[in-house]
Amino acid sequence: MADAKKPGRKRDATASRKAILDAALIEFSEQGYAGARVDEVARAAGVSKPLIYGYFGDKDALYAAALREAYVQIRENEKSLDLDGKSPDQAIRLLVIFTLKHFRDNPWFISMLNTENLRGGATIREIEDASDIQSNLVGKLRVILRKGAQDGSFRDGIDPVDLYVFIASLCYFPVSNIHTLRAVFKCAIDDEWLDQRGEEAARMLLAYLRPGA
Repeated sequence: MADAKKPGRKRDATASRKAILDAALIEFSEQGYAGARVDEVARAAGVSKPLIYGYFGDKDALYAAALREAYVQIRENEKSLDLDGKSPDQAIRLLVIFTLKHFRDNPWFISMLNTENLRGGATIREIEDASDIQSNLVGKLRVILRKGAQDGSFRDGIDPVDLYVFIASLCYFPVSNIHTLRAVFKCAIDDEWLDQRGEEAARMLLAYLRPGA
């Protein structure tokens, strides 16, 4: 009988860990590290605090697990971007627009990034295997840049990581600073405004990639 219960216990443990991580993502993204409370994570996940501590350890460990999960979820979503058969120009445009929309549609990820950077990157530096949190878009950019250099539409020697940082910067700022931009510059920032910025960012980057730029 004991053996028959093991699969059920494993499923329950998996479901509980997922519920805890999902609740922790919301709590840390909304309250920041200092303001987040394990009690609230337990309440939202429908589990006990001792269970959280049993699975993850202390608050630091729970935050680290939530941060990794934030990256993993975003990276999984990035895999949906299909650029097969697209010209280098089309691929860059689609990738830029996708990145801005991705940030806009996942504000909790922006909040987690902001929290971790305010903490000086103390937790992200301690992640031993970072392979599953690195952006899939860097690999896509490497292929796009190689094709563009081969057909003469892009200049040679562009580093895909440098270009990704450039793209992420252009897409990240208007989303992460949306409230202050609205207040200071009286910008009517909405989805349409952000879509236009995405198109403009794509045109800027394509001009930057041209031979002779």
